[in-house]
Amino acid sequence: MLIKVHKAYRDVVAVCDSDLIERRLEEGKKILHVRENFYKGEEKSEKELIELLVDLSKEDATFNIVGKNSVHCAVKAGIIKQEGVKTIQGVPVALVLL
Repeated sequence: MLIKVHKAYRDVVAVCDSDLIERRLEEGKKILHVRENFYKGEEKSEKELIELLVDLSKEDATFNIVGKNSVHCAVKAGIIKQEGVKTIQGVPVALVLL
């Protein structure tokens, strides 16, 4: 899984499964392009990613999470609930504003 933190007035945390980079997901009006320049950051294991998400959730951050494994980690980290997860072309997607 990949994580990239974009620094702005509030951190924007992009997380995705590695195999989704540069995929374009479309379903009706929902479109998401998993762009390399936004999502491709550091490769992390499940344990490392969960720890990072827990730490980042203590800050004033937003999260863009795409992919089965990445969303699973975000649920385990407690930053999202399964009910808040949507899908586009069967791929789980979650947007979180803390």
